[in-house]
Amino acid sequence: MTLLFLMKAEIVVTNDKRKVRSIRSIFACPSVIRLRRYIHVPVKKVELSRKNILRRDNHQCQYCGTPKAPLTIDHVLPKSRAGTDTWENLVCACVKCNTKKGNRTPDEAGMKLLKTPRRPSHVTFIKNIGGELDESWKPYLFMT
Repeated sequence: MTLLFLMKAEIVVTNDKRKVRSIRSIFACPSVIRLRRYIHVPVKKVELSRKNILRRDNHQCQYCGTPKAPLTIDHVLPKSRAGTDTWENLVCACVKCNTKKGNRTPDEAGMKLLKTPRRPSHVTFIKNIGGELDESWKPYLFMT
């Protein structure tokens, strides 16, 4: 609202279900705004953490698909074989599958990953942080 009053932004889409009220006025609540002047902000990278790996993998084992706790983090290429702590080498796994895989690669253990692990975009985490994704945002978030 401050950016709108300072004329630094304009409303693209309003949220008709909500209003912003002052003592004397009622204003449309913005859902999507556009800055009048763009200031380059570096793209934020999603921090590599246990919580974010679980979030990326939708809290389900990447070997059997179970969402049942307790879930662990598994190195696809084990650390003892020069496996690193990277987005591409870490997956969510249930204790049973992690124990079965042990110190082997998924191929050696006869296990298949449900999806290839990769670095997530910060946009993919917006719906987890903000809860329900507003339908009017989708064309602007490249999530159509």
